Amino acid sequence: MDLKIHEVARLLQVDGDEVARWIREEGLPAHELHDQFHVNSVELQEWALAHGVRFPPELMTVNRAAAGPAADLVAALERGGMHRDVAGTNRDEVLAEVVKLPGVPAAIDRGLLLELLRAREMLASTGLGGGIAVPHPRSPIVLDVAAPPTMLLCFLRQPVDFGAIDGRPVWALFLLLSPTVPDHLRMLSQLSYALHDTPVRSLLERRAPLDALLARLAELPAMASGSRKR
Repeated sequence: MDLKIHEVARLLQVDGDEVARWIREEGLPAHELHDQFHVNSVELQEWALAHGVRFPPELMTVNRAAAGPAADLVAALERGGMHRDVAGTNRDEVLAEVVKLPGVPAAIDRGLLLELLRAREMLASTGLGGGIAVPHPRSPIVLDVAAPPTMLLCFLRQPVDFGAIDGRPVWALFLLLSPTVPDHLRMLSQLSYALHDTPVRSLLERRAPLDALLARLAELPAMASGSRKR
């Protein structure tokens, strides 16, 4: 779904001039139609996540295709699990190790997944700043897997340069695997919301156990609506 500048501004609660500046100076993807800029809602969510722009949970309803039960970030992380001491001295080596982890659904072709992750990084870094990255296939449906959304949390053995917007090396990453574009959008929205929560960031920095992180996520308003209670 395409949005006009004033619609993006209203949804993100900023001035329209700020959205126009993002297009001119910050790389927000947009195309011109009938003398007006239009922003694709999928690209908006990915850009907002990569640039630290808070993405309210209600924006998940922007896409008509996103209607239905909310994807559950807690359940996705439970499926993918937490993985420590992931090896690699550069981005490609890290991604090659990540696709081998047991949290990746068995039906996924890991060689294809690695190619898709590398292609996504060539398009634009998934490093969000603050030492966190969210690698994911650009087109989730290419994986052609009917499994529910899965997210792996990986702590790296050593920080690695992902070309993040703040220049800081990545020490933690969330691998996002979604079977459909609507699921992909909802997971990005929920993760973006969660990463703006100070206790969540503190738990990540302390490499806290997965149970502690899941407990905090379950308390967040974005996770409570439409998802199971813990």
